Amino acid sequence: MKENFSSIIQSDRPVLVDFFAEWCSPCKMQAPILKEVAAEMGDAVRIIKIDVDKNPQVAADYQVRGVPTLMIFREGKVLWRQSGVQSKPQLVSILSNYR
Repeated sequence: MKENFSSIIQSDRPVLVDFFAEWCSPCKMQAPILKEVAAEMGDAVRIIKIDVDKNPQVAADYQVRGVPTLMIFREGKVLWRQSGVQSKPQLVSILSNYR
């Protein structure tokens, strides 16, 4: 059973959401960076990917206009958002502020 998006972002630990598309080259560059961030941060953060082509309503709800767009949620609130590829040091630093 798949959890639904709104229940995932209600978490009390930070949830980093990667809004991406299969056809997007920068998105492909972002994916391995997110794996490294997940490996470094472990259970302190949850990272999920949302394909904007398969989930157009979620993308529309959060006004995602370009991909990749990364957002950090906690308890249902958007704490941070940025479009474009983000580096591992940037993401680890930002996520550390929200642990």
